[in-house]
Amino acid sequence: MRRLLLIIALLFAVAPAPTLAQIGDEVLPPVFVETLLELPDDAAQAAKSGKRLLLYFGQVGCPYCKELMQTSFTQKAIVDKTAKHFLPIAFNLFGDREVTWFDGKVRSEKEFAKFLKVQFTPTLLLLDEKGNIIARINGYYPPHRFSAALDYSAQRLEGKRSFAEHMQAVPQTGASATLHDQPFFMKPPYNLARKKGSKPLAVLFETRHCAPCDELHQEGFKRDKTLAAIAKLDVARLSLAGRETLTTPDGRSTTAEAWGRELRISYTPSVVFFDDRGREVFRLEAYVRPFHFTSSFEYVASGAYKKEPEFQRFLQNKAEHMKHAGEKLELWK
Repeated sequence: MRRLLLIIALLFAVAPAPTLAQIGDEVLPPVFVETLLELPDDAAQAAKSGKRLLLYFGQVGCPYCKELMQTSFTQKAIVDKTAKHFLPIAFNLFGDREVTWFDGKVRSEKEFAKFLKVQFTPTLLLLDEKGNIIARINGYYPPHRFSAALDYSAQRLEGKRSFAEHMQAVPQTGASATLHDQPFFMKPPYNLARKKGSKPLAVLFETRHCAPCDELHQEGFKRDKTLAAIAKLDVARLSLAGRETLTTPDGRSTTAEAWGRELRISYTPSVVFFDDRGREVFRLEAYVRPFHFTSSFEYVASGAYKKEPEFQRFLQNKAEHMKHAGEKLELWK
């Protein structure tokens, strides 16, 4: 028994500590996982949960890879779909980690990419449970087409039609390719530094090809109550891929892209609220309808967050007040 315990201890001592999936210095979204890259074992483990392998190939400095990560993998619906149906593993097109394929052979990442005839970055391969490649996503797809591509494997459609036939039915157009503007947004250059007595600050992070962002501008910013709440704050809108220089609420110089990474923004649209000392006091990073969106601005503008640290309790109190006042409560419309 003592010998067995010693062996186990040695195994844990030499086993690599779990790390965030990354390519070069770029950390990938949390939905990606680190494995020992023994893909037959990974596929078997995934299958036990009803999942399949999704292999992603990227490279350092790839702008299309960055676009994929900053648009598709910041949208909750896509992240949730990926987490539910896939075991996503990232590979460096020119990397040296050893990968075991279904033929039992061990190859370096760069040899593995050549073996699978990967010519573009990003390239994503969708595999079935036996390691057969049922779909190949070459290059960047905008979110609505990328989501549809994932459906081909998630819905087990390979026995019904080809991947090309599946994608032909998907419209080329989707969410807006440009960022919407609003008259109350601060204008560049962005000096977001706060000083005592200044208005609270709301920083909205968005991306192109973001359907929830489109909906926010088409509905959320059209309500009188929302606009009244917004008027009590300074509001800056930043692109999660923006490279313009700005001054952060605490007075540092950086870019929108770098600051978004620092704040760990993983969903768009996200709103991060700061007080007059430049401290983050609340953030909204999920899909919400106008009632909750408006309430988040009221929560910060009124200073309610100082006395009630739980946003949900603030919402409950607000809803009760509205009922007593005879106001109609619409949580979804």
